Amino acid sequence: MNQQRPVPETSDLSESFKAYDVRGIVGETITEQTVRATGAAFVDVLDLAGQTVLVGGDMRPSSPAFAKAFAEGATARGADVQLLDLISTDELYFACGTLGAAGVTFTASHNPASYNGIKFSRAGAVPVSSESGLNEIRDAAQRYLAEGHVEPAERRGAVGVTDVLADYAAYLRSLVDLRQIRPLTVVVDAGNGMAGMTTPAVLGDAILPALPLTVVPLYFELDGSFPNHPANPLEPENLADLQAAVVEHGADLGLAFDGDADRCFVIDEKGAPVSPSAITGLVAKREIARARAAGEERPAVIHNLITSRAVPELVEREGGRPIRTRVGHSFIKAVMAAEGAVFGGEHSAHYYFRDFFNADTGMLAAMHVLAALGEQDRPLSELGAAYEPYVSSGEVNSRIEDKAGAVDRVRAEFAGDDVVIDELDGTTFSAADGSWWFNLRPSNTEPFLRYNGEAATRELMERTRDRVLTFVRA
Repeated sequence: MNQQRPVPETSDLSESFKAYDVRGIVGETITEQTVRATGAAFVDVLDLAGQTVLVGGDMRPSSPAFAKAFAEGATARGADVQLLDLISTDELYFACGTLGAAGVTFTASHNPASYNGIKFSRAGAVPVSSESGLNEIRDAAQRYLAEGHVEPAERRGAVGVTDVLADYAAYLRSLVDLRQIRPLTVVVDAGNGMAGMTTPAVLGDAILPALPLTVVPLYFELDGSFPNHPANPLEPENLADLQAAVVEHGADLGLAFDGDADRCFVIDEKGAPVSPSAITGLVAKREIARARAAGEERPAVIHNLITSRAVPELVEREGGRPIRTRVGHSFIKAVMAAEGAVFGGEHSAHYYFRDFFNADTGMLAAMHVLAALGEQDRPLSELGAAYEPYVSSGEVNSRIEDKAGAVDRVRAEFAGDDVVIDELDGTTFSAADGSWWFNLRPSNTEPFLRYNGEAATRELMERTRDRVLTFVRA
């Protein structure tokens, strides 16, 4: 490829390379030049010369140029590139799984419009993280940047275009059959993100025959400037429009997706959020039943340590095997593969499926909710209540510089109590009688100590939370 001018010494890729992906500010910590070098490094580190690399992106204005730059770097080092153009993140996983090729997508998920980033996958939708090659890719790209150019391989790769949307939609429909459910009205808030493209393909009749669903669209126009609200449904204020629309339309439920559509949040017919833990339990029950019907004795279900204790209890009752893991998709996917787990769920509304290459997909989780609701007559508020027997605090962040010191103060406060403590991820304190638990987990990137807790009653949850935060913030 043509020699690129050297970048300034201030271009330090450690600013944009995170534990699981790349995220940065467009034109500052992520540029076409850094992306081009990353494309070359991706091919080098994963030994992809002579193989096909899949490259797509979301609706952010910088994504097409970044995809082109990545392709330039990858083809210079001898890989062939198939451009997937506009895709959701779970479309990338589908493509890597079905086409047997490594790939990337350009997205910053729920981050503001000024950001973009890269999510990486090996063939088969196997994740690439800091523990499995991402740091090596960063270092190789940094060397290319320092040299000022990418040395061309003997054979330059070719570039083609592949559209996977129709196959993706058909595949999801093959996993959850919605054709016989009762008619449902569902409001979908795409947040101007990629669900504005995938929802009509999967749940509508844009590509496949119509289902017994009336889809009321909110913000389906693809717009990476996010003119209506940030594409981050984890923040309650970003659900307000969806909650109002569900009530206004008398809908059976609402679905909210983040910018790259790999996460899905659910709203019941009253406009109230259904917790991701409840959705994890609902889907787990369905997937365990299906696996057991196929002859699997104790299907494994993964849940991270911040998920409600109701999840492992339900998994045990339904004849499954609950497995507790750290927070983070690379950990979940690794354990999914190692254990042959049928399903996994996180408190952040990431849902993982064995039948989806152990990868996360918000749309498939949404389809399970639609199926569970549509196969019986109760409203979602009643159906979901069975999966939420405990009261959760939600995540509470405290800005603390000395995070270890704050945890030590809490340890000292609870030293005389009958408490079990473990350190699988952060520090988890659990009452010996099972009446409450809480976790303190430091952020890797911000001066925050994150509190998540749960108790048998709201009064006990609030009392425990307030007691802990008093010592955290002392």
